Amino acid sequence: MENKFDSEKVIEEFESLTKDAKRVQMETLKKILNENGEAEYLKKWNLDGKFDPETYSSCVPVVTHKDLEPYIQKIADGASYPVLTGKPITTITLSSGTTQGKPKFVPYNDELTETTMQIYRTSFAFRNRAFPIGNGKALSFIFGSKQFTTKGGLLAGTATTNVYRSAQFKKTMKAMQTPCCSPDEVIFAPDFHQSLYCHLLCGLIFHQDIQIISSTFAHSIVHSFRTFELVWEELCSDIRTGVLSARITVQSIRTAMEKVLTPNPELADKIYNKCLGLTEWNGLIPELFPNCKYIYAIMTGSMEPYLKKLRVYAGGVRLLSADYGSSEGWIGANVNPDLPPEMTSYTVLPDIGYFEFLPLTNVDEMDLNEPKPIGLTDVQLGEEYEVVVTNFAGLYRYRLGDVVKVIGFHNATLKLQFVCRRNLMLTINIDKNTERDLQLSVEAAAKLLAAEKLEVVDFTSHVDLATDPGHYVIFWEVSGDASDEILKECCNCLDKSFVDAGYVSSRKVKAIGPLELRVLQRGTFQKILDHYVGLGSALNQFKTPRCVGPTNPKVLQILCNNVVKSYVSSTFG
Repeated sequence: MENKFDSEKVIEEFESLTKDAKRVQMETLKKILNENGEAEYLKKWNLDGKFDPETYSSCVPVVTHKDLEPYIQKIADGASYPVLTGKPITTITLSSGTTQGKPKFVPYNDELTETTMQIYRTSFAFRNRAFPIGNGKALSFIFGSKQFTTKGGLLAGTATTNVYRSAQFKKTMKAMQTPCCSPDEVIFAPDFHQSLYCHLLCGLIFHQDIQIISSTFAHSIVHSFRTFELVWEELCSDIRTGVLSARITVQSIRTAMEKVLTPNPELADKIYNKCLGLTEWNGLIPELFPNCKYIYAIMTGSMEPYLKKLRVYAGGVRLLSADYGSSEGWIGANVNPDLPPEMTSYTVLPDIGYFEFLPLTNVDEMDLNEPKPIGLTDVQLGEEYEVVVTNFAGLYRYRLGDVVKVIGFHNATLKLQFVCRRNLMLTINIDKNTERDLQLSVEAAAKLLAAEKLEVVDFTSHVDLATDPGHYVIFWEVSGDASDEILKECCNCLDKSFVDAGYVSSRKVKAIGPLELRVLQRGTFQKILDHYVGLGSALNQFKTPRCVGPTNPKVLQILCNNVVKSYVSSTFG
């Protein structure tokens, strides 16, 4: 890996793995159970050395994070015996915490780093075949969050931080000809505002070498260039004089940046004039980074709303969606990079974990027999499932909470599309609206703003049960001042765009009250981002929570304290 990256060899290995997905899945399960058979958790289920899928699924229950929490806590507290895995767990991953309001602890080990590199190599091989890059650099908006030590002496940090700190990550990026253009001191800086400023500055200094612009999520790329709009003149001044802005106060960053920043008035003028020549920042990326081949980040699911703005910055530069994973581990790689982000599918790698799929049936509330999960090769085309994962780091039949749709096959393995998070649900009565339904409703209403050359910067929702009947509250941050008339229209449009039959019938009989649109002060979502970063999340792992519930009082408080206007729907009279 350290020397030359061989795309064709990686693709060949991938093809061979996926042709025999069923056998590979059985071997992977056997390997996981064999390596961890001595763990307290597995012993409890009396597998008696039988590692076949049938015994496994009949003995070991399907669980959520809550079920495994006591075991993970034992590990974090320094248990000296095997709790979830045979080999000791040395690191804990913190989930971003944006879904449930607080970060979850998840076990992490070297095997997960290895599967991460395998996913990176696989998708890069297919990307490089379609869009080859030369030897250059990547402008990667990546940020290591604060790590801390648990009671038992384990290092805890976000999944991305654990990966970026590994030696394998650097080797792999180098072999893939896309080393990050920023020094480590910038990536692991204690202040992400300073870190972001220096990422932008390094990108400009090496602007001719930048072949790829990337981050974990599309949101952080949009956030980074929104920041650029505010600080570009200061960045030009730094390049002109060769002196780093006084806003950078962390000494380790200043020292590292002094090595790359030298006075270059010619480059400063060039960038300054290019920025002045742009209309509404259209085509900013190709203008500043003429050799950039594509922009790469996760762009599906809750990231789709940011694509419109990202396309403004990207001009004609191609957007490629990154792979499908979570804090708990990886699931699939994007091996069809020529498709637009909205059509991205993920091909499951059958050797990085053992995967099961829980059918999504509308079970009668009285029928307590939940459907049973089925294997990777038993799913039905066109159906939706919740992903159930068994991995190399101590998660066994773990419900991920993600809903996916099977849209095809690659050899004998699955191609999945991400649909939504299962537990993000707006519901008061018999209504059930998912994150996707919310997104479609916001997209429909935002079209009315576009006529006034305005956009929804970001959005979230809340179910307000303090009123009787309860009602949906949608929070919007808008890019400028919209008229009351337009916002009232947007509010009505949001209400009627929720087409779920349970919602419509409940609204008609007034079992659910009129939807409320609350418009927020500019910068509110930045405050929410700062709140999560303060909790130990990393900017590149941040996802705006799309539904803020009672488990998240601090975020709800930030939202409610920043409302500048409020509108009530008159859609259902």
